[in-house]
Amino acid sequence: MEKFKAFLKRKNIVISARRYGVDALGAMAQGLFCSLLIGTIIKTLGQQLGVAFLVDMGGFATAMSAPAMAVAIGYALQAPPLVLFSLAAVGQAANSLGGAGGPLAVLFIAILAAELGKAVSKETKIDLLVTPAVTIASGVALSYLIAPPIGSVADAFGTLINRTTQLQPFWMGMAVSVLVGVALTLPISSAAICHTLGLVGLAGGAAVAGCCAQMVGFAVMSFRENRWGGLVSQGLGTSMLQMGNIVKNPRIWIPPILSSAITGPLATCVFHLQMNGDPINAGMGTCGLCGQIGVWTGWLAPSEKALANGAVAIAPGAMDWLGLILVCFVLPAVLTWLFGLALRRLGWIGEDDLKLDAQR
Repeated sequence: MEKFKAFLKRKNIVISARRYGVDALGAMAQGLFCSLLIGTIIKTLGQQLGVAFLVDMGGFATAMSAPAMAVAIGYALQAPPLVLFSLAAVGQAANSLGGAGGPLAVLFIAILAAELGKAVSKETKIDLLVTPAVTIASGVALSYLIAPPIGSVADAFGTLINRTTQLQPFWMGMAVSVLVGVALTLPISSAAICHTLGLVGLAGGAAVAGCCAQMVGFAVMSFRENRWGGLVSQGLGTSMLQMGNIVKNPRIWIPPILSSAITGPLATCVFHLQMNGDPINAGMGTCGLCGQIGVWTGWLAPSEKALANGAVAIAPGAMDWLGLILVCFVLPAVLTWLFGLALRRLGWIGEDDLKLDAQR
């Protein structure tokens, strides 16, 4: 056992929830952002502007989403070059054989293939042949073996959430909004989760609401401590910056969570806000305004997942734009500020409890 542990340490194979559930998942979201998400935005702009070059550019980017996810995961696992580059083929195989739930299959299979590749890396004199062969062969074999069932489970669970939200928009709107919003602030990837589960339609709208409640909420609530720098870094960056403060005083998390519990049902029941762009946008909130761009692209050109869920292209009206602005910006700012003010007066939030580390 000690020899095995020493071998794992020498190969930098760290079997932990953080390495696989935080680092790999977060990197997977970045891979999606740099391929599928930005490609969808560029393609939609090209379609609306009638620029064929942008349409083609976006199409090339979106087509590379599976290899981008796998390579990003390998990068997070600190895979050596031959393993890292071989993961492109693994990602394509896992995503293709995983069907609608392909992204989850990519996550599991890329991790396994990367670790197996790392285990044999530089162990032979023909490393140039052995390492890529083992990485690709193990990844493709696993794709044939477990990608279809993994994909089916992820697709079924995501479909259940989407359909249940349609049937119970109030309670599911609240649950999805709160849970996805919490995931966004935790050191995991809400974007990857939403993409993996394929959250679109009303469920996607509720997820957008929850993420915005966290990002805009923390940005506004902590304005007195962090001023304009904090407003931008949290409101357009990530509310994850507050994670260290949450560990010290969990009560600071109450206002944005309460806000998400309100804006979620408002999004589903009052404004009927649907996020029919690519599901990754549902977990982005106001990060680079990707959540709002996802709603907009979903109005004009629904994603394949949204089309399968019954979405159709629409010409957005005044109510659609009003709902988007209120749910994503105005209500999270006002509600979280009010809840935060109440907690400050109760003494639950103290001086500098929301101050970001970089500014202390």
